[in-house]
Amino acid sequence: MPATETFELSDGGTSLHGVVTLPDRSGPRPTIIICHGFKGFMEWGFFPYAAELLALRGFTAIRFNFTGSGMAPGDELVTDVEAFGRATFGGDQDDLRRIVAAAGVAIAPGRVDRARLGLLGHSRGGGGALLAAAASDEIAVLVTWAAVSTFDRFGDADKEAWRRNGELPIVNARTGQTVPVRVEVLANLEAYAERYDLLAAARRRSAPWLIVHGEVDQTVPVADAERLGAAASAPSELLRLPDGDHTFGAKHPFAGPTPSLTEAMNATQAWFLRYLREEARS
Repeated sequence: MPATETFELSDGGTSLHGVVTLPDRSGPRPTIIICHGFKGFMEWGFFPYAAELLALRGFTAIRFNFTGSGMAPGDELVTDVEAFGRATFGGDQDDLRRIVAAAGVAIAPGRVDRARLGLLGHSRGGGGALLAAAASDEIAVLVTWAAVSTFDRFGDADKEAWRRNGELPIVNARTGQTVPVRVEVLANLEAYAERYDLLAAARRRSAPWLIVHGEVDQTVPVADAERLGAAASAPSELLRLPDGDHTFGAKHPFAGPTPSLTEAMNATQAWFLRYLREEARS
């Protein structure tokens, strides 16, 4: 079983907590940074499993909690309600930039080949990974699972109530916990709509991109993947999983891989191996 080590990045304000899963091979290795989605966290369901499989294939795998998740390592509930309620998409990008900058430096020194960095993002984390890949030439390859094609997923009635009440209650179906999201998050989304345009990012990014999406996903419909795929510049590929839902059948706590998750994971490993192998650097 691959070894793991924890890390904490602190800039005197917010701290980023994460886990590195290390391959058996020594020295700098191609590295995958894993981005969880909305209401997700680094220990949810398939994320530790994915990290372990990637390490077994020779990758260093880094997963972390976005500061806006409101969760500390080991949490099963949102314990920092204030952080969750004020989490913006720009804040997610700041977190991801900090992780990318620290990879191989403060995070897993000597175990990261910075010329071979990849991103794997799920749902909202897939949208965030896409934005990051479009903004940085340090990202060599991108895979998204069930990614959103827009961050603006709120109806007019919800927005009106959000502005009127100053917050929008978000229910976590897994835990039953209700956490309010402040209206400043909506204001940020609307003020920076152009910056957060995922279809524009799909056209702008150059990292080879595998888009994986389940055809029975009711949380983020497969139409989102089709829009991303239609907008994406080459090289890109869309993999539709006929029986895949939003989490490819996986639950938390993780009970083992499903056929859809296995298909997603096999395609993901193959994509990373294809574009992050040694000869792909030239």
